[in-house]
Amino acid sequence: MKKILSSPMLAAGALALTMLSTGCSSNKQQSTMDITQESFGKVEGQQIDRYTLTNENGMIVKIITYGGIITELYAPDRNGVYEDVVLGFDSIDGYLSPEYSSVNPFFGAIIGRYGNRIGGARFTLDSVEYVLPANNGPNSLHGGFKGFDKVIWQAEPVKGEKEVSLKLSYLSVDGEAGYPGNLNVEVTYTLNNDNELVIQYNATTDKATVCNLTNHAYFNLSGGKDTSILNHELTIPADYFTEVDSALIPTGRQIPVQATPMDFTTSIPIGARIDEAYPQLIMGGGYDHNWVLRNDSGAYALAATVYEPISGRILEVYSNEPGIQFYAGNFLNGSFTGKGRVASKRSGFCLETQHFPDSPNQPSFPSTVLRPGETYSTTTAYKFSAQ
Repeated sequence: MKKILSSPMLAAGALALTMLSTGCSSNKQQSTMDITQESFGKVEGQQIDRYTLTNENGMIVKIITYGGIITELYAPDRNGVYEDVVLGFDSIDGYLSPEYSSVNPFFGAIIGRYGNRIGGARFTLDSVEYVLPANNGPNSLHGGFKGFDKVIWQAEPVKGEKEVSLKLSYLSVDGEAGYPGNLNVEVTYTLNNDNELVIQYNATTDKATVCNLTNHAYFNLSGGKDTSILNHELTIPADYFTEVDSALIPTGRQIPVQATPMDFTTSIPIGARIDEAYPQLIMGGGYDHNWVLRNDSGAYALAATVYEPISGRILEVYSNEPGIQFYAGNFLNGSFTGKGRVASKRSGFCLETQHFPDSPNQPSFPSTVLRPGETYSTTTAYKFSAQ
């Protein structure tokens, strides 16, 4: 695993946008950099807080201490109109409902201890086999039945001159969800005046373990004007993807994207070839794959770009991770509604920066092993603009 011991310098160029309120239209007034706290209900008797981060342009991000979930994110369109561009709920009840739990889409949450799938729900480390919860058929997905998406994080707000941050911390004890080692985790969300939401992940352990953290935000850049993400235009600077079987477990092979429906090296609508995604018998159908990014050295670089033609919104994803999981919301089934929007199939997409799926069982993949004395540290940024 590549250990990045300091956050890289993020792209500059703040957008000269004006703001409104939490709603939509611009009032040509200057917002202030701020972070506020309020109650968001309770989970099993424990208080859940919601923090609202606002920058001077008027961009707003709301995060709760349950799962570190991004519940709302307001970004401007080409006319300076701010709208919510993530799927989620406006109360804690939505995240706890039977309808949501039956699908368990991990809306906006911190994912760990291991993001993505581990085949057979087991791995061997230092000659010891560890058995994990099998919550995705015979496989383990996103840390099991109670991963980091369902725990309550300790929060520390931090306000600076040009950015506001929310530092979340959690101790995952030895044996939790089958993983070895006491893992101390810190995830810091930072909103700056370049309209970037920067996520810094850090972790240390007292025993050899595996670690692969990410965020599972679902985006629809139309701000509710389009119920589908199929017209969003996607670019991923990757020449290979990791081949998977029908249950989405990697075979170990890296396949060239050239001349396949997996080629996003130039911008193309998500829906243009989605029903031809490889293999066509994949669970859920469509895109739910890991792309191999062009950053073998662990450089901080552009990992994906999405353009939404109705609003003109642009999302750029930057990371120093070697892979990115593009998921097109194939398993959403319309069985629940959040913030007045039906969560139907392909109504939101995810761009999850990561090490590769099933890496603990794939010796040829970049390692996800973390040992005592080492620091797991990666950075991802979601940058918003419009044209």
